[in-house]
Amino acid sequence: MGYHAAGQLPGTLTDLQMKKLLIIITCFASLSLAACSSRLQLIHKIDVQQGNLVTQEMVNRLEPGMSRAQVQFVMGSPMVVDTFHQERWDYIYRFKPGYGESQHEHVSLYFEDEVLARISGSIPPTEGGDSTTGSRQTTVVVPPYERVEPGLLNRFWHWITFRKPEEP
Repeated sequence: MGYHAAGQLPGTLTDLQMKKLLIIITCFASLSLAACSSRLQLIHKIDVQQGNLVTQEMVNRLEPGMSRAQVQFVMGSPMVVDTFHQERWDYIYRFKPGYGESQHEHVSLYFEDEVLARISGSIPPTEGGDSTTGSRQTTVVVPPYERVEPGLLNRFWHWITFRKPEEP
């Protein structure tokens, strides 16, 4: 049997070891709490979209004199239709990215005698009208197929299964 301090059992922690352990636990806990509240992007925040997506192209396609059905075809169903002011349709869009500034768009459409009379809001129609009414051309580039020789493990697998590398 070895010599032990008075009242000290073998395998127990000394006061100095207990203080070190307490300091380590306290530092770890404070760093963990600091990581949650810091600007480091350790926590994923989702993007939130609310309302009707309203673009400049959509607003440019609107013309005074369009019927409600034509407007609804271009813009979609309105976000707000006031029961007291049924001659006004409101399209509201809000985009809040997980990290960054939020974006707000608002377009109000006013009807007189069941046809579109005027447009107001954060996206006014541009003077030239719709610049995208002409034919739009899209170019798709398809890279040529390039055969890559199979690696060592792939060749070994095909050798075991008695298949050629070209076979599925």
